[in-house]
Amino acid sequence: MVAGGIVGGLGLAGAATFVYANQIELKAFRLKRVRVPALPAGHRPLRILHVSDFHMTRSQRKKQRWVAGLDALEPDLVVNTGDNLGGADAVPAVLTALGPLLNRPGVFVFGTNDYFGPKPVNPFRYLTGKKRRPSAEKLPWEGMRAAFIERGWSDATHRRLEFVAGGVRLAVTGVDDPHHGLDDYDSVAGAPNADADLAIGLSHSPEPRVLDRFADDGYDLVLSGHTHGGQVCLPFERAIVTNCGIDRARASGLSRWTERMWLHVSNGLGTSPYAPVRLFCPPSATLIEVVARES
Repeated sequence: MVAGGIVGGLGLAGAATFVYANQIELKAFRLKRVRVPALPAGHRPLRILHVSDFHMTRSQRKKQRWVAGLDALEPDLVVNTGDNLGGADAVPAVLTALGPLLNRPGVFVFGTNDYFGPKPVNPFRYLTGKKRRPSAEKLPWEGMRAAFIERGWSDATHRRLEFVAGGVRLAVTGVDDPHHGLDDYDSVAGAPNADADLAIGLSHSPEPRVLDRFADDGYDLVLSGHTHGGQVCLPFERAIVTNCGIDRARASGLSRWTERMWLHVSNGLGTSPYAPVRLFCPPSATLIEVVARES
């Protein structure tokens, strides 16, 4: 009787946890704010909105409205680090979500879940940290990319970009998703323009080998996503796994990769449709205020 009661209690606790993770925390979108001292002394701040890992589906209207509302923050630059799509019919939903933000300066790189559709997986395999092969379903990323570019955003994938946003001279370089070996850093290697006020690297997955290359070339800040912050965490957003080569302490948020280079990893705004839970890791976007270095 006692054993049965314990088993029953554990079952109820597990069911309640799933309902919370699937119905409440999964939709508890948050805006995080961080400050990065990376600009030359005396320079005015730059406000960067970092979004990532929407894994958007057509039915996620609350997420679409929430993302669109981020335009009220009036960022100087929007950075999207990939995994926008949660299905083959999701491009219109992504464009609805980003609609007003596409009127602002923006740059992007993609992740493999922009190219290939989600597939059913054993949810416990995520906790093993093993790399999962992409599915064979091809997603319409070309149309999404064309829409981004038509609205004025720039694709930073294997490109070295230079432009001004918010009065800041930027050098931005990105690579394709290194988690599945799509990166070609050699094609963009080398120090950023010394005349830039801020040099930013973009990589969907924060793989150490790519971060080291950005750091060696002298970049100030790298932005990534992919990790979902661990997605199913211990309390206080302590990641159990990162799903990439980065350590758990850097699974989300701001950290120093080297003495000079900062790293920001977004925990993202979505999950795979086949693993629709978040625990102690609510979905988020981040407003990064880049300020002058201390003298």
